[in-house]
Parts: sequence; C-alpha cells; structure tokens
Amino acid sequence: MVILTGNSLTMDEIKRVLYKKEIVVASAESLEVVEKSRMAVEQIVSSKKVVYGITTGFGKFSDVLIEQEDVEELQLNLIHSHACGVGDPFPEVVARAMLLLRANALLKGYSGVRRVVVEQLLDLLNAEIHPVIPSQGSLGASGDLAPLSHLALVLMGEGEVIYKGEKVDAVTALSKEKISPLILKAKEGLALINGTQAMTAMGVVGYLEAEQLAYQSELISSITVEGLRGIIDAFDEDIQLVRGYPEQVEVAKRIREYLHDSQLTTRQGELRVQDAYSLRCIPQVHGASWQVLNYVKEKLQIEVNAATDNPLIFDDGQKVISGGNFHGQPIAFAMDFLKVAIAELANISERRIERLVNPQLNDLPPFLSPQPGLQSGAMIMQYCAASLVSENKTLAHPASVDSIPSSANQEDHVSMGTIGSRHAYQIIQNARRVIAIELICALQATEYRGVENMATKTKGFLLEARKMVSAITKDRIFSKDIEKVNDWLRNVDITPLINSPQKNAKEERR
Repeated sequence: MVILTGNSLTMDEIKRVLYKKEIVVASAESLEVVEKSRMAVEQIVSSKKVVYGITTGFGKFSDVLIEQEDVEELQLNLIHSHACGVGDPFPEVVARAMLLLRANALLKGYSGVRRVVVEQLLDLLNAEIHPVIPSQGSLGASGDLAPLSHLALVLMGEGEVIYKGEKVDAVTALSKEKISPLILKAKEGLALINGTQAMTAMGVVGYLEAEQLAYQSELISSITVEGLRGIIDAFDEDIQLVRGYPEQVEVAKRIREYLHDSQLTTRQGELRVQDAYSLRCIPQVHGASWQVLNYVKEKLQIEVNAATDNPLIFDDGQKVISGGNFHGQPIAFAMDFLKVAIAELANISERRIERLVNPQLNDLPPFLSPQPGLQSGAMIMQYCAASLVSENKTLAHPASVDSIPSSANQEDHVSMGTIGSRHAYQIIQNARRVIAIELICALQATEYRGVENMATKTKGFLLEARKMVSAITKDRIFSKDIEKVNDWLRNVDITPLINSPQKNAKEERR
C-alpha cells in the first residue's frame, strides 16, 4: 500500500502503483489539511471576496465577477469549455499516473478542494478506471488545461474511460463500482486542471522506460563487443577515473562485469590497436546519457510533490496568491534534455549495428546472412534502425524554445512541456526498437563466434533472448522479430543480472 501525503511520493512508489497496481490511500494528516484549505474557500465565497478563480472568471476573464449562486455553474462551464484535447489518447498507464499525481498535489492542502474530490481520484485509481485523455492540445503553462479537463470530466460522470480493458462511458464504469459522480464546487474545477500533471505523468512513464532501456543498452552493447571481438582495455577503470564522471565509471564497471570471463573479447594489439568509437566510447556516451537521466529524475521527483495550482491558499485563507506554479518550464527543459539523451543511445546503437552487418568493417558473413547474395540477412534491419534514428533527430528538436501567446495575450509565455514529454516518449519507443535490432544482430554475430566462448552473463541473456527470436537461418519477415524483441525488452527486468555478484571473480581489472 502507498500512503500519499502530498510531499513524499517517490519514483519507486509511482512505479509500484502504475505497474503493480498497488492500492493508494491518503494519509489522515493530509486530509485534515485539505479540509482546512476547503474551509478557507467557503469563507471566501460566503464573504464575497474578489479572488481569482473562486469569485472571478478565468484567464482574460479574471476581471469578471461571479455571483455566489453561479459558482457551481462556473466550474461546470470551465471543465466543459476546456476539454478541447484532440488526437490519440495518452497511454493508459499515463492516465493512471495523472490520477495519482493530481491526487498527491491536492493533498498538499493549498488548493481548496473538498476531501471527496481527492478520495474520488483515488477511488478511480484503485478501481482501475482510467480516463481516456487526448494527448494533444496542451500548451503546458496555464496548467495542462485540456488534458486535465478530460480527467475532471470523469469525476463528474462524463467522458470516456478504460475499464476492465474496454472503452466505456465514464458513468457506466462509475455505476459498476458504485462511485457517485461529483458536482464540482467553488474552485474545484480550476484546482483539478491548473497543474502540470499531464506532462509530468508522461515524463515519469517515459523516464521509467528510459532508465530500463539505458541499462539494457549496456548489456546489448556488451554482446556486440563480443560479436566484434572488441578490445576490453577501453573499459579499464583507470581510464574512467581520470575523466572523473561517476556515470561513466559506473557504465564501464557494469560492462566489465558483463564481460569479465568472456573468451571473445581481445586486448589492445591482439587483433587491432583500437576499436571504433561506437565500441570504445560506450562508457563516455552512455555515461553522459545517464547524467541526463539523473537530472530528469531529480526534476520529476520535485514536480510530483509540487503544488502547481493557481491561486494557492496559505495561512488558513488569510493569504491567497495568484502565481505561476502551473508553468511547466522545468519539466519542459527536462523532457527536451531526455529526448537528446535517449536519441543518442539509439544513434550510437545504430552505428554498432552497421559494424555488425558491414563486411568492410568486420570478418563476419556479409549482413550476417546465412547465404550472402541469395539471402539478404540483416541488411534491411540496419535500414530500419537508420530510419528510426533519423526520425528521432527530428523529434529531438526542443519543444521548450517555442511559445505562442494565449488568452488574449494574458498568458503570453508558455512551456510546450507536454509536447516535449510526448516526443520524448516517442523517441524512447523508437530507441528501444533500435536496440532490439542491435540485439538480434549481436546474437547472430556471437553465435557465429561460438556461444561457448561468451561471458557467463551475456550467454545467459542470449539464451533468454533466443526464446523470443530464433537465429537467422533463412530470410524471413524480420519486422515480426523486431516487434517481438521490442515487446520483450519493454517488460524484461535485467536488474538481477546487474546486481548479481560474479562467481569466482578474479581481480576486476584484467
């Protein structure tokens, strides 16, 4: 069980909720804070104070006063008018993350919602009622207004959801789980949609997949090193230490551990003096991507526990301030940075694929073909990888450098962070397919060299991978192989392989 406080949600807890469907509850203390904040809103309404979003309109309409009897209609109109999302829906797991993160943000007690609103979000989460939320339409600055409006619709019994694997009307799913639709009160509509939870949810899901992909890319590149009889000296600890980046040191250490008893790796001068950069510089390139991943994780960890509403209520309502915590710039930058880091993992992977299939660069059968000429082997798999890498370069263009004013120029600078998070996720999907292709080619190369000569850990991974995809003995529809390996990599956990100690380990540096 995960207990939300509004302040302490971790990436590990998020992962458990998203993928293991762990039950989530709000702490009693956080609910007390929520209730105090709500009392402050009700006092503002009853005393007819002029406070943005509570007794006024929104955006450019902030100067329009709303009568007390109209505050519920104001919230309803807000959600209906702002539910302008278009395009394909976010992945279901992202919608699940949005429910979790929005509930956590409201539990901080600065938003003025009733506790029933938070409880309803958690009821949806625990019942696995996931809103269908269009992925396009957010500027990522006035909050993720459009996506979060589609989430809010579901609380009101409107819109669509994914429930038990099927798309159904929200009211149908709520009825089956005996959840009553809400009538939103003063400020609650605004509190639900004024936040960064769409870009942050997409960013968290992307980060979790990117982290797994980064680890897998090291193991797969180690198999490539064996397939190409790479020089192990380039991963020596002394080289990494004198550069000084801990991530580079750690990547090299993991690769040495993967390859420590391999009979396929060589020493400098044995076959050649140096390897190409795509092999020799794996610690430097992959290590730099890990630096970015660490940065992204740090920013996401802050954002998942942040108050991103507007206005925010302090001191039991004595201080209500309109600010800009809904602006997604920190996450927009992090997502753009993530795009570049993962695109580069794919970029260098494609270069290793080229070295595996190009007969001018190795002593393997041309294109790893069982009958070169009659059969093309892995020739077009490299084409596919090159295409994905090229597409990533386009997607990696920073979204955060763009801004288009909105709301009659009241909201005159926006982050486009949700676009950045979506593009980062697409790059991750493309990159995984590239390393899937590298794995297929690396397996073929190492089998040509002799599986019995592989390192213990890489051989074990080869045997598992071969349950997913067979050796290339004849040309076939390789698209099916790529997708099968891609799906396997999305779900396979190599953490035990990373953390398992070496048996009969000799001195780490050879």
